[in-house]
Amino acid sequence: MPSTKANNTLTKSALVGTVALSSLLGLIGCQQTPNYDYLSGETMGTSYHISYQTPSDVDEEILQASIDERLQQVNDSMSTYQTDSTISKFNHLGAETPITIDADFSQVLDVSRVVYQQSGGAFDPTVMPLVETWGFGSTMTVDRLQRPPTATEIAQAKALVDFDSIVKNDTTIYKTKDGIGLDFSAVAKGYGVDVIAAVLRDDYQIRNYMVEIGGEIATSGVNNQQQPWQIAIDAPITDSTVTERQSISAIRQPIKTNNQMHLATSGNYRNSVMFDGKRYSHTIDPTTGEPIAGGAPSVTVAADSVALADAWATALTAMPYEKALNIAKEQDLAAMFVVLSDSAQTGGADGSIEDWQVVQTSTMQDLRADKEP
Repeated sequence: MPSTKANNTLTKSALVGTVALSSLLGLIGCQQTPNYDYLSGETMGTSYHISYQTPSDVDEEILQASIDERLQQVNDSMSTYQTDSTISKFNHLGAETPITIDADFSQVLDVSRVVYQQSGGAFDPTVMPLVETWGFGSTMTVDRLQRPPTATEIAQAKALVDFDSIVKNDTTIYKTKDGIGLDFSAVAKGYGVDVIAAVLRDDYQIRNYMVEIGGEIATSGVNNQQQPWQIAIDAPITDSTVTERQSISAIRQPIKTNNQMHLATSGNYRNSVMFDGKRYSHTIDPTTGEPIAGGAPSVTVAADSVALADAWATALTAMPYEKALNIAKEQDLAAMFVVLSDSAQTGGADGSIEDWQVVQTSTMQDLRADKEP
């Protein structure tokens, strides 16, 4: 499923996630023990990376073929870039016309519905008309903020942003309003990670693994050093690159989650601009129809699935930081925000890692404290 995240305000920036992929690669590089293998491939407009302890009876080519086949099934269901996918067909249907959906589509729709409702509409997979109205692509420009859409144009687009108009009945869905379309790109990579993890765990009985797609990560068991997996979190330094990044924190796989971890990070700092003294991201708040100003530059969420973490990380970057922190606390989310430090806010930021501070919910603090002494 090629990524629409560069164009969809519900999504994180198109880099390989704020989660430090370099740390992942460092764990699976030259220091690997012989019984750990590494797989990679292309999916959803980016790449996947897998490190896993190799069972003696598993053929690597067969395993990768199984993974690719399963990911293709997800694409066939929910890729807006495939004209014959289920979601593309649905988006072209008129009101009150049902279409049969598969289990993947149904599960992602359910996850989206939960986060949509609990976030007060900050996560909305029908938001694309607003994105198109603002003309946001892979980068954001000051020009669009200087000449924004008119109130009438925004209102017309908002009329087509209505997740409540999507109705699900068992194995079918339909829309109650013409012109409504779905785009699951804000949750698809997370779901893709869950799918790969299920193939490893259920089809091949692999218990020690790390799976990553576009910065969304699932881990299980131990790494090649026989230690719980640990994921580094980058400081949201605007001019940093995928290969030149600085870690500000790390999340170690906890014990109480059955030695598994599901993480997603959403960050707007690579797709943002300064205008009139405020930093605006390419993310649009579906509830206001306007770009987010004052949102957290980086949010990491741990949840029961990577799809759920992905949706929540996106939702929390689609609202001002203080509101996002309050909702994360109210919903008992394991969330980590990376925001400007107090000194950087008062004295001016100089672009260094010292400009940033980590703010966590109590649930994330408890999760990170749950580890071997």
